[in-house]
Amino acid sequence: MDNNWIKQGLIFNVDGDLDWNKSHCQVPIVDVISDDTLRIYYATRDEAGKSRTSFIEVDSENPKSIKYIHKEPILDLGASGTFDDSGIMPTSILTIDEKKYLYYIGWTTRETVPFSNAIGLAVSNDGGKTFKKVSEGPIIGICPTEPYFTGTCNVIKVGNGYLAYYLSCIGWKNITGKMEPFYDLKIAESQNAIDWNLLNKTAIPLGNNEGGVASASVLIENNKFKMWFSVRGESDYRENSKNTYRIGYAESSDGFNWERKENNVLPLSVAGWDSQMVAYPFVIENNNKLQMFYNGNGFGQSGFGYSTIYNLHKL
Repeated sequence: MDNNWIKQGLIFNVDGDLDWNKSHCQVPIVDVISDDTLRIYYATRDEAGKSRTSFIEVDSENPKSIKYIHKEPILDLGASGTFDDSGIMPTSILTIDEKKYLYYIGWTTRETVPFSNAIGLAVSNDGGKTFKKVSEGPIIGICPTEPYFTGTCNVIKVGNGYLAYYLSCIGWKNITGKMEPFYDLKIAESQNAIDWNLLNKTAIPLGNNEGGVASASVLIENNKFKMWFSVRGESDYRENSKNTYRIGYAESSDGFNWERKENNVLPLSVAGWDSQMVAYPFVIENNNKLQMFYNGNGFGQSGFGYSTIYNLHKL
């Protein structure tokens, strides 16, 4: 596959001036709210490392031109003991019957392993400015076929139903004294985008020496399913740039059976905010081009930016 992505630079990072946004600007999720405006939801952390979700609005043709910065979280953490009591990160957004469906990753801590995730859903009736959770529990979480945890999730409409490509933890391993999760991408389907049938089918399995595949972003063009995703090494992946997240690419003719085409569509920069890691892609089509929003170093500690590809026929 021709690699024609052109990096456009950093868009945004938090300034730490509020008690809930002390560090990180993670997992950018983009909603096209008008011809000239994109709303970008993101996760940021407080001093205790708990994530909350907020958003900015940017110019669609020049996303580095920021129009609005929201100054409060759009969702509260869950009650103690629930799946999202320690963090909320956005992961996908859909418009259904004039309502916005925001899928999010809930975080909680564990005793035998560091954390657990599950997928929640919140719905907005005011165009995506405020949201209400549909339930205190997750819509995709631990179950007989998912004994560990579920995480990032990309939901798309296909025909009269919906498909979700979600992170599925397949186990933990003790690596040099630290419990590390291993996960791939699996598929679920739904008729209403709320109640999901987990197919126990892997979309993108782990390759040799890989420890995690996450953050699918799927578009359908000319009857071809196109997926961008994050992939990392199985160990020493936080700071060692040989093992940190990269962005891969896969294709499918039916949305169920995928072929990996590329493991590094957006190489590291020589220096700067994305010189050690590129992660969590979110791709949209905008005026005959694709825009990929993504994180750089430190899992979003350096903020998020974007890249552009103009020759769509080469994908």
